[in-house]
Amino acid sequence: MEFYQYEEKSMLRRMISWTVDVILVIAFAWFTVFTFGTEIKIAGHSMSPYLESGDVVLMNRLIYDVASPKRFDVVVFEREDKRTNVKRVIGLPGETVQIRDGYIFIDGKQLKAENNLDAVSLAGLAETPITLGEGEYFLLGDNRDSSEDSRFINVGNVKKDQILGKVWIRILPIIKFSIIGS
Repeated sequence: MEFYQYEEKSMLRRMISWTVDVILVIAFAWFTVFTFGTEIKIAGHSMSPYLESGDVVLMNRLIYDVASPKRFDVVVFEREDKRTNVKRVIGLPGETVQIRDGYIFIDGKQLKAENNLDAVSLAGLAETPITLGEGEYFLLGDNRDSSEDSRFINVGNVKKDQILGKVWIRILPIIKFSIIGS
């Protein structure tokens, strides 16, 4: 009888310990995600089909304090008119970007990218070569036919201090939950 009571108490202790562990892990995960991340709701179709209008993503707002944006990173930036946009990094500081014959050229070499991210039908300002200054980036939306991006004068080259962070995780809709890689 005594052994049975000891076993019952031991089982109860393990269950309580397991429950506390689960609660601590969830609390730590929530704290980590919302300390480093900012929730952004995608508006418009400029990043379609990768990100759709209405998707909710988390932006890592600290990553570019220790690193610089890389080619193909999906970033959130603040335009001169204080609106925020989500676009993909194509051109890096010091590079020359040009769009001709329907393709993107970086320093005279055709950009090679998956998912047709190297094709563009409308060149805009990049019809002539654009040399990016120190700390400047050339950003494009994935849906090139429906994107207001660095090809147009109202956006132009984006400075590093305008970039608020990197899109990190798509959290809504739940069915599309995913890590956003570059």
